[in-house]
Amino acid sequence: MKKKNQVRGNSVLPDTGLRGLSPVQLLLVLLTALFFLAPFTSLAASPIQEPDDQERERLALTGKIVDSRDKGLKDAEIEIFINGNPAEESRVLHSSSDGTFEADLVIPGDELPSGAVTIEVSKPSFQSSGPIPIQFVANEVDGNPRCEYLTNTHVELSRAITPAFWIAAGILLLVYVIIALELMHRTLAALMGAGIILFVSYTFGTFSSDYFILSYEDAIGAIDFNVIFLLMGMMMIIGVLKKTGVFQWLSCKCYELARGNIIVLSIILMIVTAVLSAFLDNVTTMLLMIPVTIEIAVTLKMNPVALLMPEVFASNVGGAATLVGDPPNIMIGSYANLSFVDFLYNLGPICIILLAVSLLYFVILYRKDYLKSQTSLEQVKKTIEHLKQEYRITDGKLLLYSGIVLGLTILFFILHGVFGMEPSIAAVMFAGVLLVVGRVDIVEMLEHEVEWPTLIFFIMLFVVVAGAEETGLIQIIANWVNHMSGGSIVAAILIILWVSAIASAIVDNIPFTATMLPIVAYLTEVIPGAETGILWWALALGACLGGNGTMIGASANVVTVGMAERAGYHISFMHYMKIAFPPMLITIAISSIWLLMVR
Repeated sequence: MKKKNQVRGNSVLPDTGLRGLSPVQLLLVLLTALFFLAPFTSLAASPIQEPDDQERERLALTGKIVDSRDKGLKDAEIEIFINGNPAEESRVLHSSSDGTFEADLVIPGDELPSGAVTIEVSKPSFQSSGPIPIQFVANEVDGNPRCEYLTNTHVELSRAITPAFWIAAGILLLVYVIIALELMHRTLAALMGAGIILFVSYTFGTFSSDYFILSYEDAIGAIDFNVIFLLMGMMMIIGVLKKTGVFQWLSCKCYELARGNIIVLSIILMIVTAVLSAFLDNVTTMLLMIPVTIEIAVTLKMNPVALLMPEVFASNVGGAATLVGDPPNIMIGSYANLSFVDFLYNLGPICIILLAVSLLYFVILYRKDYLKSQTSLEQVKKTIEHLKQEYRITDGKLLLYSGIVLGLTILFFILHGVFGMEPSIAAVMFAGVLLVVGRVDIVEMLEHEVEWPTLIFFIMLFVVVAGAEETGLIQIIANWVNHMSGGSIVAAILIILWVSAIASAIVDNIPFTATMLPIVAYLTEVIPGAETGILWWALALGACLGGNGTMIGASANVVTVGMAERAGYHISFMHYMKIAFPPMLITIAISSIWLLMVR
């Protein structure tokens, strides 16, 4: 039997498992144990020392960074200095989306003498603030003699004209010129403009803030997805409606109702086009009306231009009446948070008056053409029978579904303010419902009915305009308009209305409207009497009606000219302007009187 203990001299060593180790090995074991136990013995020997609160002071700093309009500036950099040196525990702060910032630092008391703290604020496209001394309010904390320094500061930054300003302004102007002269597709022009802005910001702007135009995050934030999804939803709903043949049937009924009288036919077609444009949109309406109108004109052996020109003019007048009737209105409504009812209530009456004036103008203008194309009663009956056979409802069940869905969509447009819901939600929701109940192929719908070039154009255009706004160009234009108006609401209404009308006749009204949105928002805040929103209605009427002036002024005009040319009927730029520019000026003059009466 083995012994459990071994006697060496006068000591008895227990059997711990260390038996048999050499002295060197035993020494290594002891050193290893001491290495791991050392921190604990140190803590035991030296109790944790709490920092002496009497030697520390708290700096609670809050504030807001604003521009000259007292609007909060996002992502401004704030640096804190103590006696001219960066605070040891501080970091570069950034203002939030509303321009506010806050810092809470604990600093040695001897480093925080009264009046020794300064901050410096900087942001691309703005002048640096320079050192700003901080005024303190010292409070005693729970009877503790240590003081707590609290301060709130308000910093206003002034704009600076930097290389970024000139680059952004040049890109915006170049995009306008390319669109106006049709040097390339407008979507490509906007895409290149947005790409250059972001590319310059993240290449040259990385090395010098003077070249920084727009951050990627701000570019994404500038895109108004309410506009994008509203257009996309309505495109899909109308795409399903087209499959039913209802629009062609409606045009046939117009001719039947006119009983072959071309003057009456033109009036009915203008009214139908205006009403459809108010609740669908003017581009879609013209896409549906043009083929049928041309077919009717060919059957009557007359030039379809005499019917198409009044129709497209009426489409822009009718589209001005509602939120969804014309792309500029969609943009204005989304930006200014205006409802469908707001547009209908404020612009509906004047648009009815303008439509009546337009009917009279074009009947007088084309009276000879209409009378020359008048046919006998027998020929009228034959034409009606031909149109009835050619244009019929092709899917009654789908038409029923589409009518119900369209009605619900318009109802929620009207009620969207009650629910606090963007109109785009109703458009996308009910478009999806219609695709499901109508058993429509979503892939086919997305490929053939959704106008992706138009949607991408909107997205890229928002980015280009955001670059001009971020660098100060939009503010300069707004200040100029405010200066020209002299703070007078009457002058501001007339300037915005007429400038919008003339500019929209020269360039597409969509990019012009996008540029004017922040300008009108600023003027609405600073001009007495503008708080009623009257300047938004001036912009809407100017952009929508001014687009009637030339063939490139509105998307519906471009569509009409293009489809007429494909059918063999050329409409030149000068001919279009000769026909449409005078009545455009008349409608703007009447709108001026209306706006001044209701302001």
